[in-house]
Amino acid sequence: MPNHEMSVIERIHGFDKFGVVLGLERMEELLRRIGDPHKGQKYIHVAGTNGKGSVCKYIEAGLEACGYKVGVYTSPYIERFNERIRFHGEDISDEDLEKIGWQVIEQAEAMVADGLVSPTEFEVVTAIAFAYYKEKGADITILEVGMGGIGDSTNIIEEPMISIITSISFDHMGVLGDTLGEIAHNKAGIIKKGCPVVSNVPEHEPAAVIAREAYEKGARLYDVSRIPVAVRNETPFGQIVSMQLYDKSYSDVKIPMTGEHQAQNLKAALAAIEILRKAGKISITKDELYSGLEKAAQPGRFEVLRKGSEGVPAIVIDGAHNEAGAASLEAAMKDVFPGKKILLVTGILADKDVDAILEHFTGITKDFIVTEPDNPRKMKASDLAAKLEGYGARTQQAADIKECIRLAEETGKDYDVILFAGSLYLVGRIRGLVK
Repeated sequence: MPNHEMSVIERIHGFDKFGVVLGLERMEELLRRIGDPHKGQKYIHVAGTNGKGSVCKYIEAGLEACGYKVGVYTSPYIERFNERIRFHGEDISDEDLEKIGWQVIEQAEAMVADGLVSPTEFEVVTAIAFAYYKEKGADITILEVGMGGIGDSTNIIEEPMISIITSISFDHMGVLGDTLGEIAHNKAGIIKKGCPVVSNVPEHEPAAVIAREAYEKGARLYDVSRIPVAVRNETPFGQIVSMQLYDKSYSDVKIPMTGEHQAQNLKAALAAIEILRKAGKISITKDELYSGLEKAAQPGRFEVLRKGSEGVPAIVIDGAHNEAGAASLEAAMKDVFPGKKILLVTGILADKDVDAILEHFTGITKDFIVTEPDNPRKMKASDLAAKLEGYGARTQQAADIKECIRLAEETGKDYDVILFAGSLYLVGRIRGLVK
């Protein structure tokens, strides 16, 4: 029997993060033991290096506004574990997490007792999500891939309504591969036989891999990467985006997230919605869709926590934690805060391509406060400061996150904007403390 002396979240974290053996066999067995709750449900499956969470948020907000009860499974969380399993606009309750969590854990522990390989932490959480959405009667569930695609536990689903690949860039190279083509091959593993797929990947090498995978699976590929988007009225609090998707005009869509990358994420989401609409799989009205998208804010993605005023700097947080995310952040900061004096507070995980990230961060500013994310994979503040100084940056160091907020407020009086970025673990803690 499970050990109820610890919390369900503590027990979930007690499972290994990664399995020794790749594949979906553990996941299949765990789901079988809890009654295969994933079968017979409707799914939208989202993979990609960056943009997955925002694409999920746009689709969720749009479909919810059109009357659908939507489940959304994402990772990682920003402040609270329950954020990962959302239904009808609400995070899973502590009570439901406790009840369903222990049911799944009991079967995971029974697998081990039967001599089978233990499920991983992510597999257990994914199984909890499937069981929860089945119990709640979700009309549609949006599944965000945890890592890669082929062997990800969300890839247990057999026939999604549509699959989406948001972007391909370098991250998790030790697991996914060293070239964009290898990474694309892994992420294209979510493409299923005969199921449509949206791709917003403009780079030739990964795009060719995705196209080949779609062709071999007999999956209709909708490559939206060349479809232009027009942006106007860009502010720190959003933008207005227009585009033509096939024979349908989506003009003057207001979204509360800013930056060209968010316009691209919106395009991928709207393309999936439009394809499903044309196929008669969903019913939407433009007014309801637009009203939903106008509220589609994603915590920790270029989020303005304080507007700023005379003598009081604005506070912005952004979860940029790889090269592509850092590049998008640099572009957004230059568009939204041109000519402003910026103080950047950062902490980065040591297994990231730190130099590639810092090239973009030092393109934003040369003034930094360096700290450490609350994660065992963190890079030492002293090592990160030394790297930044190699790029000509000026650095101060903070021992922990509370100290870095104090130091940022003290130092930040001389700046227009205080920006926190570099790790979702850092941004999540900052968000909770600042709010």
